[in-house]
Amino acid sequence: MALGQSRIFYGYRIVAAAFALQLFGWGIWNSFGVFFTPLMEAFALRRAALSGITSLGIIICGAAGILQGRLNDRYGPRVIMTVNGVLMGAGLCLMSQAQALWHMYLFFSLLVGVGLGGNDVVLLSTIARWFIRLRGLMSGIIKVGTGAGMLLMPFLINGLIRSYGWRTAFFVLGVMVLLVFLLLSRLLVRDPEKKGLAPDNAQRPIRSRERRPETGLPLQKVLATIQFWGICGAYFIVLFCTATILVHIVPHAIDLGMTSTEAAAVLSTIGGVSIAGRFFMGAAIDRIGSRRALLICFSVLTLGTVWLQFSATLWMLLVFAVLNGFAHGGFYALTSPLLAEFFGTVSLGAIFGVLAFTYFIGGALGPVAAGVVFDATGTYRIVFIALIFLSLAGTAVAWTLKNPPSADQGG
Repeated sequence: MALGQSRIFYGYRIVAAAFALQLFGWGIWNSFGVFFTPLMEAFALRRAALSGITSLGIIICGAAGILQGRLNDRYGPRVIMTVNGVLMGAGLCLMSQAQALWHMYLFFSLLVGVGLGGNDVVLLSTIARWFIRLRGLMSGIIKVGTGAGMLLMPFLINGLIRSYGWRTAFFVLGVMVLLVFLLLSRLLVRDPEKKGLAPDNAQRPIRSRERRPETGLPLQKVLATIQFWGICGAYFIVLFCTATILVHIVPHAIDLGMTSTEAAAVLSTIGGVSIAGRFFMGAAIDRIGSRRALLICFSVLTLGTVWLQFSATLWMLLVFAVLNGFAHGGFYALTSPLLAEFFGTVSLGAIFGVLAFTYFIGGALGPVAAGVVFDATGTYRIVFIALIFLSLAGTAVAWTLKNPPSADQGG
């Protein structure tokens, strides 16, 4: 057996660790809607004010991702994700002691938001360096972790709230996150060369003296391309639509007369089906390319938002959840492979960070705008109609994306 190689390629261990980190990190964040009704009742809050917690948090997450992406390009993921686990765990535990709205903005928006900043940027830019031939598939498998979290966490959180109250639920989640991140972050390594290996477990490992430079465009050149800002526009729309649904679909289902358990099942279905979207679209990008895969996701997203206009019963909302979940999962599986395909990996963490900050603005605006509209009108009708037009606009942006510049261009 060659030096540095083992029976199990170390890249697969990183995929497994990243899968679990996605499950707990994004699974808990995307399940915040389950806390909506208990928090509104406990603090007499309006939906816009409560939606602002995740809206501010997602902006903070995006801003943190820019810095963490650059740090990952230089230093690697281990220390970054360890610190993130401490921040997220502390924020969730402190949420159990919140006594006012500003406490929740401090504990959840700031601490958890910063801690979540590397969950996509750091993990996915790392795995893009470990795999080339299977980059899309491995990225999809990691993002299946997010879907698994969205499937499991709503039921776990709802059960904790019903049995012990929302404060205990936050504390339990904080302890879980802290332990998982501290343990699994130890497995993360920036690139295969650090282990004396080659991407995709090639037979001849690349030793330090044989190290080859990564290819791709530097951040400054990427920021000057139309393609990058087109991708930013498309993903701004993606986050606006998907974040709005994740935050508001549970209270919407309860408004329609469903129980909290049935409403949580709708959210959980989005997460469960997103697993298929993440896996299949992650694999598809390796075969059909990023532009076609992106168009498929936008088409399914549009179909789902149209169906939502007529959904008034549980089974209809579950059908919507299937469509939305598949598109949701597909979009997030495509992000890192799409950027690597267009711009290479030499500055992938920094590029991903800028993109994440841009699209997280959409993720911040969507939920709070929906909350403001609901508070003013008493219905989500206008919100859901707006999502149709936005998803159509996203389809148009994806359709006009030009072929990527050469990722082999140096800086």
